[in-house]
Formats: sequence, structure tokens, C-alpha cells
Amino acid sequence: MPRQQAGFAGGLTVVKVGGSLVADRDRLRRVLASLADGEDGPVAIVPGGGALAEAVRTTQGALGFSDPLAHRLALDAMAGMARIFAALEPRLVVTQEPGACLAAGAVPVWDPSPLAAGHPDIPESWDVTSDSLALWLAAGLGAARCLLVKSADPAPGATPADLARAGLVDAAFPSFATLFAGAIVLRGPGGDRTCRESLSERAA
Repeated sequence: MPRQQAGFAGGLTVVKVGGSLVADRDRLRRVLASLADGEDGPVAIVPGGGALAEAVRTTQGALGFSDPLAHRLALDAMAGMARIFAALEPRLVVTQEPGACLAAGAVPVWDPSPLAAGHPDIPESWDVTSDSLALWLAAGLGAARCLLVKSADPAPGATPADLARAGLVDAAFPSFATLFAGAIVLRGPGGDRTCRESLSERAA
């Protein structure tokens, strides 16, 4: 888990921008511009792997290499998408240390490359993708909210477990959700839907 950062918990949102948005270039550009404009307050962006990660899946299926290697290559795909996002929206800063970037007043896009060395919190399989990694980062940064920007809307009232069953997030997402105290929101074409309130809101 990244070292807990102070000063962001009241308003920081970790935003996972799905690689599937590549199919809608105009929406992707609008999303990135709105995040850079601060419309969601201070944010740290987690890129999905998109077609780059799908190429890893396809190649693994053809050649049969191990899940740990596929996991590390998928992290490389996320790092590549981070650079693509920054090329589309130059106000974004690609970084392996989003907390330090936030402290400097910039809008970070997370490069998760250091996780390729392995981490005890993170299984190296396709059960863990950028969805669960967004929750992991949100917990480490003490974020108030984890927002998933997707190309599809969830069913009304969908929980993290429902999202996983529907294939909108990865299989490990419900487990990672238990480690994050903030709210979980999915933003599809139809707008924002809260999939889980923060622990403090549920206790109130």
C-alpha cells in the first residue's frame, strides 16, 4: 500500500478512466479536460490499459505464458495509457508518486510500473486490473472517493459485487472495496451512480 498521504482525505478523488473510452475519442478528451479543470476537485487519475492490455490477453492466449508475466505486461499497458492521456491533455502529469504530484498542485496520472516488482497486497492475475488498483491507490492516498469512468452504465443500486458479476469491474474488486473507506461511484454515459457510500456516511 502506498504511504498514507495527509491533507487530501476530505476531498481527493481517485478517478479510474477506463481504456474502453478510447472507442469514444471525443468523450475521452472531454473527461480528461474536465479532470484537468478541477471539476471533480483534486484528483489522481488511474488509466485503464485499454487495447494495450487486451493485446496482452490475446498474446497470452496464443502463447500460454504465465499470469504473473501477463500482470506485469498489463501494468506496462497502464503506463503506456498514462502517457497517451497526458499527450491528449498536456495539463496532466505522468508520475509514479501521485501524492507528491498532488502536493505540488499538479494533476497526476498514475504510472504503476513499480508494482511490476511485486506487492504482497496485489495478486498477479487477471482478477486484478486497473479497477482494483484504483481502489488500492485510493486507500493508500486516503481519498474520499473512488470514481470509475466507464463506457457503460451500471444497473440501479448495483453494489461492488454486482459490478463484478456484470463484468463492469474485475473479479477482485469487491475484496479491494472492503479495504477502502471512501465512496465508490461509477460514471457511465448516463451520469454518476453511487455504488457504495463511504464508511462514515453509512455509519451516520
